[in-house]
Amino acid sequence: MGTKAIMKSDESSNQSANLTVRVKETWAEFQRFLSDVRGEMRKVVTPSRREVQTTTTVVLITVFVFGLFFFVVDNIFGHGMDLLLRKLGGL
Repeated sequence: MGTKAIMKSDESSNQSANLTVRVKETWAEFQRFLSDVRGEMRKVVTPSRREVQTTTTVVLITVFVFGLFFFVVDNIFGHGMDLLLRKLGGL
């Protein structure tokens, strides 16, 4: 019976030692993560006003062109479906 008590106390001390090691490893990993974040943030470059204006203009023109394209395609398909339904006697 005494050996069981000794084994249980050894297991609990091993578990607490493992927990301590895991906490230390997690903390070191977290510090490494923060260091990596700091290094990546140093690489970030804020665009100039001219770059922002240029890319905004490109985006607006592209949206307008695609909107116009889909408007035309939608009207063509709409007229086509209308003609097809009229020929089939649906309307």
